[in-house]
Amino acid sequence: MTEQRKNHIQAGEESYRRWRKKTMATPEVQAVYEEEAAKKALWLQLVEAREAAGLTQVEMARRIGVSQAQIARIEKSGYDAYTLKTLRRYIVALGNNFELEVRVKSKQPSLRPLAVRS
Repeated sequence: MTEQRKNHIQAGEESYRRWRKKTMATPEVQAVYEEEAAKKALWLQLVEAREAAGLTQVEMARRIGVSQAQIARIEKSGYDAYTLKTLRRYIVALGNNFELEVRVKSKQPSLRPLAVRS
């Protein structure tokens, strides 16, 4: 890689860092970012847990009593229509050694996390 290209890449990275810092300083943007990150984290955790249990979407669907398409929807990046009932059923279907812990960020006094164990 040429020196000119390295400098160009470094300048672009620095420009991005400045833009991100400025953008993330806005409370509204920060809130949206955190919400989207949480959605992605949940989706990814569900997929990783199912795979760690050695289950396919079809096998998971059979255990829960829904279609494979419904499992795919639950595991879809950006999906945010989870119900607690659905999440409980999903965790129970994973088998032993899996649990669901719900934490709610709030400015009010904190409540103890809700844990569902399979």
